Amino acid sequence: MKRGVLGLFAVGVLVPSAAGAGSYAPYRHFVSRPDLKPPRVKMIVRTRHASPGYIFIAPKKKVEEGGPLILDNRGRVIWFLPVDRRGVTDFREQHYRGKPVLTWWRGKSADNKRLGRYSIYDNSYRLITYVRPGHGLSGDMHEFKITPRNTALITLSHRVRVEPRNVLEGAFQEVDVRTGRVLFEWHSVGHVRLIESYYHLPRNPDKTYDYFHINTVEVDRDGNFLVSARNTHTIYKINQKTGAVMWRLGGKRSDFELGKGVRFAWQHDVRRQSDGTLTLFDNEAAPKVRKQSRGLVLRVDERRKTVTVAHSFVHTPPLVAVDQGNMQKLSSGNYLVGWGHQPYVTEFGPQGKTLLDLRFGRSGVDSYRAYRFAWVGRPHSKPTIAVDGDTLYVSWNGATEVRSWQLMGGPDKKKLRPLLAVPKTGFEAAIPLPEDVPWVAVRALDRLGRSLARSAAVGRA
Repeated sequence: MKRGVLGLFAVGVLVPSAAGAGSYAPYRHFVSRPDLKPPRVKMIVRTRHASPGYIFIAPKKKVEEGGPLILDNRGRVIWFLPVDRRGVTDFREQHYRGKPVLTWWRGKSADNKRLGRYSIYDNSYRLITYVRPGHGLSGDMHEFKITPRNTALITLSHRVRVEPRNVLEGAFQEVDVRTGRVLFEWHSVGHVRLIESYYHLPRNPDKTYDYFHINTVEVDRDGNFLVSARNTHTIYKINQKTGAVMWRLGGKRSDFELGKGVRFAWQHDVRRQSDGTLTLFDNEAAPKVRKQSRGLVLRVDERRKTVTVAHSFVHTPPLVAVDQGNMQKLSSGNYLVGWGHQPYVTEFGPQGKTLLDLRFGRSGVDSYRAYRFAWVGRPHSKPTIAVDGDTLYVSWNGATEVRSWQLMGGPDKKKLRPLLAVPKTGFEAAIPLPEDVPWVAVRALDRLGRSLARSAAVGRA
């Protein structure tokens, strides 16, 4: 089947699948990179008021390939690294030693021989280092936050015995990224009693009781730690020296008076903002407490111990995310919400108007969190090309500065000259080939027409 040029610029490409020839495969297909099979996404709402930058997600579960994925505002692939169907979590841009990096968590390998680890990659998509917690403990999927002091905050799920039960407590470490030295470690047992939990107590005492379920930790403005515990419906402020709980916000033992609409349940992704507000993703399930999940902005007065709602963001139609999810406040003043268990990502204006809304094209696919960043990727690899009949296909996985592709051709692979240029309008471009050119290659050009890199030359069959 001859592949048409127009299909390559669409979000999904018509390719044969298990359902029969001519049906849409649940993943995208690229002629120049057949090894990449990221899941398709559907743009439901896209407005010119959406913030600039790229969307960072990590699709997993019912995918052909899972892994970190960067998209533009049209849902087109910028970069994808296939891992496996279990994928990765907490994929985002951070800064390490003053430079932008990509980070994520990956669980056990498919053969279960390698424990989970946290990855740091540079802007050329090369590995800088892996980070693991110390003291023989295992990190989990929820948080890997690099601090301005080049340390990492890592969440831990740790089983302990609290008679007469086995308990999964919440814990975290602050680890020096370069040396791996543990600088601080905190465990919920000893600070938070089991009766604070809203999680159902297993009837079988031999089953582990997940009473706390830590999912966020970050350094607050005063140097102490903020911790979110899903199963106690509580935000804790932890003293950076003693580990003592300084205050509780929400849950059964709140130190704050909660204003109208403040009370949250099963929450994720608690963040302190520069204006002093707290943002979080309020799952409200499961079991279900409210009719829908929401992004929440809270005004917190720590002196008077009062909390009020500043903003609340909900999806139309309503979504209930039983797990995962996050909300990121953007520099534009907008908010990006990843709906966790639900296969949606939405950008809201400050007053709640939907500016961008996308979803995965196949049910059963989700992403633990979603972010937006003004990423600049400069791959150490070169553009990749493939010739199919009279058409050349070119792509360069992860390159963000390409504005056009320059076709080069000639009688010998060492004697190529520029023939024509086409604008870059998606991950992969399809360029018609002249009949009398036996050897071809492609240059990637930036916005000023300067060469960024050149592909290898290939001969036409």
